[in-house]
Amino acid sequence: MNQFTRTAPAPKIWPFEEAAKVVARLEKSGKGVALFETGYGPSGLPHIGTFGEVARTTWVRQAFTALTGLPSRLIAFSDDMDGMRKVPDNVPNRDMLREFLGKPLTDVPDPFGTHESFGHHNNARLRAFLDGFGFDYEFISATEAYRSGQFDAALRQALRRHDDIVQVVLPTLGPERRATYSPILPVHPKTGIVMQVLIEKVDAEAGTVAWRDPEDGTWYETPVTGGGAKMQWKADWAMRWAALGVDYEMAGKDHIEGIKLSGAICRILGAEPPAGFNYELFLDDRGQKISKSKGNGLSIEEWLKYAPQESLSLFMFNQPQRAKRLFFDVIPRAVDEYLAHVAKAQREEMVDESNPAWFIHGGPVPNDAGSPISFGMLLNLASVANAENPEILWGFIRRYSPDLTPETSPFLAQLVGYAVAYYQDFVRPKKEFRDPSEVERAALADLAAALRDLAAGTSAEDIQTTVYEVGKRHPFAALKDWFGCLYQVLLGQSEGPRFGGFVALYGIPETIALIEGALAR
Repeated sequence: MNQFTRTAPAPKIWPFEEAAKVVARLEKSGKGVALFETGYGPSGLPHIGTFGEVARTTWVRQAFTALTGLPSRLIAFSDDMDGMRKVPDNVPNRDMLREFLGKPLTDVPDPFGTHESFGHHNNARLRAFLDGFGFDYEFISATEAYRSGQFDAALRQALRRHDDIVQVVLPTLGPERRATYSPILPVHPKTGIVMQVLIEKVDAEAGTVAWRDPEDGTWYETPVTGGGAKMQWKADWAMRWAALGVDYEMAGKDHIEGIKLSGAICRILGAEPPAGFNYELFLDDRGQKISKSKGNGLSIEEWLKYAPQESLSLFMFNQPQRAKRLFFDVIPRAVDEYLAHVAKAQREEMVDESNPAWFIHGGPVPNDAGSPISFGMLLNLASVANAENPEILWGFIRRYSPDLTPETSPFLAQLVGYAVAYYQDFVRPKKEFRDPSEVERAALADLAAALRDLAAGTSAEDIQTTVYEVGKRHPFAALKDWFGCLYQVLLGQSEGPRFGGFVALYGIPETIALIEGALAR
């Protein structure tokens, strides 16, 4: 293979640290192409966690390319040969589905009536989901891999090492499962159900397993090849790694023990398990683990209603091994952090591979990325203007900078729409104005007078200096108390962006009127 030739030091940021593991692995194996994998259980729809795992794996792959220049592939693997264990709550024709319990998802009719099977329907949803975000990947169906013979050699090896695999897995099981466990799940030749039964005989030479039907005692000898059987999920994971030659796969923290066990099985099969790491899980607004069944937390559709995809990408990029709250109140900060990274990248002459924006954009940051106005500023403008539609905000924006239009600043135009939606659903219901104290009342009157002395077109920085000077003239314990007064008394919020920038955008006369209205109130 091409040897590692990069001379520049690798950035000290997690995707490069993960990519270095893949580099070391390929140098040891002699492979010339790295294989990255993400897995998907198609019994449900893709969700925000699906996005996070594929995005993070993509960033490690990008860092690998930057380090080596070597080619790589990303597989999105669907476990669609799993037996359907229960009927989902959120599908039509549920009664029809009940008679197919236990069958591979690709043998279950599509309750929506649009695809060949329920598995095919959900696979199509996954691919449309990944395509919509522009991910570069190859799709592999477990059903196709099993039935085409792609896994036959690995399955025969699993039969040869069957007892060794069982001995590794048994200590992790309860007494009842321990009594009947086998890594092989034969598919019933008559009913098509994926059977979880005691395997009474393993014939590695013939490539078969023998078992009895628990319903009528019929003895079956089933070939494991050609889709006649599949493997239990932890053994399946290991077999897939070995059969495909996977070099890297990450997983959630809740799979730590499963990865250890699958790694041991992979070694029994004669292969080295892939490199990877465990990311932390998301928490809801109460600090509880987010669960698809509970419906707590934030869906990807909800995030994208209030903010651009790039902000969600940054949220996923930051500190993946730390548990983070995933709720509506994290959105504005994520948007403005993304804008800050873009602005930094655009100021610098050299490409900074440690900048999250470099990963989010898949390389150098485009010139039209970012926004001259922060999301927080737009939210405050929407709040004070009681914005019902984007055009209200554009009225202020055009006066602030006539060159800014939806046509010349399309990303800003997106942010304006998001800001109005977020304001209406989250800011407006929580607005709570308070009356100023005597000290604050005097300072606000002083600020109104100082603003009257400023010329039209005074810069945001000069306005900010005036606001500071007014605050210093009054007996606040700390200047932060003065700015807290501005946000709470004038905007009905606990915090906000730089007030000078807000005044420049909203308008000096309008801000004076806002102050006078608060004092009259």
